[in-house]
Amino acid sequence: QKEVCMEQNLNLYHIFVTVARCKNISGAARALYISQPAISKAISRLEQNLNTTLFLRSSRGVKLTEAGEILYRQVESAFLAINQGEQQLKKMQELGIGHLSIGASSTLCKYVLLPYLRTFTEENPHIQISISCQSTYQTVQEMENGSVDIGLIGENDQMDKLSFYPLQEIEDIFVCTGSYLGNLKERANLPDSPTAREIIGASTLMLLDKGNITRQYIDKYLAVEGILAGQALEVTSMDLLIDFARLGLGIACVIRSFVKRELEEGTLISLPLEAEIPKRRIGFAVLKNTPLSPAMQKFMDSVFGPGGKFAGLV
Repeated sequence: QKEVCMEQNLNLYHIFVTVARCKNISGAARALYISQPAISKAISRLEQNLNTTLFLRSSRGVKLTEAGEILYRQVESAFLAINQGEQQLKKMQELGIGHLSIGASSTLCKYVLLPYLRTFTEENPHIQISISCQSTYQTVQEMENGSVDIGLIGENDQMDKLSFYPLQEIEDIFVCTGSYLGNLKERANLPDSPTAREIIGASTLMLLDKGNITRQYIDKYLAVEGILAGQALEVTSMDLLIDFARLGLGIACVIRSFVKRELEEGTLISLPLEAEIPKRRIGFAVLKNTPLSPAMQKFMDSVFGPGGKFAGLV
């Protein structure tokens, strides 16, 4: 009932403002494409609702009363605000203005997200983008509380509230320099063809910190295979792992595609494993049963293609 009354009052106020601007009933009728009796009836109804006289009528037209002047200033401002809002929305639609917040680990942001962002920002220069670099678990939490729109995450067991769209598979490997491996064999009296278990058992194994989903995944693999490191070194980012491995500080667990150039050049070598680490998936995730903003839809279309994998899953 209140919504109906509000809609009716807005119509009455629209007529009131038009009459005040035109200063006569006939001019307002032409401007609004309605009859003069309908205009007069609407003004009378508004005056009855407000229990006051809004116009003084004469043969030359109408003039606002003092009460009418007060009401007109307020109502005119309201309609101007509505018009400005409509214009802003129109501009947003025409230019594609919007905001998008994305959560991702610093590693995934650098090696996976940036190429997509480069293309997306070129195609949508008016969409403002915020990036939260944090762990996968933090990204999941922020998506659930609404702080992040889209997350680039590794597939995990804490995604009940999310829709996950796989992007690619990643492979974890152990790498080091050839000189580190040679010195380790000599120092630890390893056989000529040591197993990965023997090498890691005598080495400094460099891993991400325990709060990282990659670290937890690798810890499970090491436990299943019964592999124990001689000593462990924890760091906060995969970039540091790669840098430390290049320096010959130990054996680092990294993602193969992130050290592709180093492996091809021979700067780093990959340890052959008796049991390869199972590949895992990374992808974009959004909160289930949440309407997508135009900016979110555009980004996902940019990644997966309009009408592509993403469109078919929502």
